[in-house]
Amino acid sequence: MIQNPLVRLLLAPFSLLYGIGVSLRNFFYSNELLKAVEFDIPVISVGNLSLGGAGKTPHIEYLIRMLRAYINVATLSRGYKRKTKGFLIVNPRHNAELVGDEPLQFRRKFNDILVTVSESRTFAIPKIIMENPGIQAILLDDAFQHRSVKPGLNILLTEYQLPFTRDYLLPSGRLREWRSAYHRADILIVSKCPPEISEAEKIKLIDEIKPLPRQRIYFSYYKYGHPYFFMRRDYVYPLKENTNVLLICAIANTDYLLDYLYEKVNYVKALEYEDHHFFNNFDISNLKTEFDKIEEDRKIILTTEKDAMRLELHRDFIFKNQLPIYVLPVEVAFHFNEAPLFDKDVQDFLLNFRA
Repeated sequence: MIQNPLVRLLLAPFSLLYGIGVSLRNFFYSNELLKAVEFDIPVISVGNLSLGGAGKTPHIEYLIRMLRAYINVATLSRGYKRKTKGFLIVNPRHNAELVGDEPLQFRRKFNDILVTVSESRTFAIPKIIMENPGIQAILLDDAFQHRSVKPGLNILLTEYQLPFTRDYLLPSGRLREWRSAYHRADILIVSKCPPEISEAEKIKLIDEIKPLPRQRIYFSYYKYGHPYFFMRRDYVYPLKENTNVLLICAIANTDYLLDYLYEKVNYVKALEYEDHHFFNNFDISNLKTEFDKIEEDRKIILTTEKDAMRLELHRDFIFKNQLPIYVLPVEVAFHFNEAPLFDKDVQDFLLNFRA
């Protein structure tokens, strides 16, 4: 978000114009001048009001872990920044250029579910149902703003450090819709919370967000696992106080990750790029140069699971130069022992779903 009040003021007219366009589109959908499509299968959307960084991918993975033991679940993503078009079923041999980094991550981690990409959700969902009649639920990735499909369950994420209540419309801020759009959500999750928050902090944020009576609100945080070797999950490297880390990442917000690393290791240097950036040859060469500059013996290169999907495009260089790249896995957990309550909300939706 733009911090300078003067710059925000100068951009305010453009935000207003953008907001008018968003309001018109939402008016058309609300009054059925544009028709949102509903499907005879449970559709769960996970999205946010702002541009990236709220943690949609780990929350979708949480839902996959919860659901796949009981039902046949599929995911549908746009495949952001992929170099292909149309509907594709993702397989493990694909790369990030073909299907996008997040769908590839889903497919590699969960080889027993159907992972798909398409620019058009209204086209893709019938195709999934027609070609895979055993599918019992579909998870939509980053679909809150895409009103052409009406999900049965709408989950909205907002970051603890910058909830939508303190943000502004593009380009003054990061919001893709007016703050009031949160009314469309069924469940609200304040994501990327600190590992410990008090009941008083919880109540304060609930009062700030003002959920509707029908909306449940949860608070989630990240649990990081031991880094594993690039392209080989069975070899792990526990982070210790004397570890020196060169972090390479292209995610929307690194603050949460850096806060975690600063507490775990001796030294961190971050090479940061814009979200979903495809690393080029110069980036990878510079990675080696920066790594060689670290004089300490116990040193590694660390990246996120999403970034690893794009780094894989340079595997020949990485292996030839023996770059010790490790991947930091992450999972979502819920504060206040409310994971069972969240799970029950999702399960109740599925049990009570009527076509």
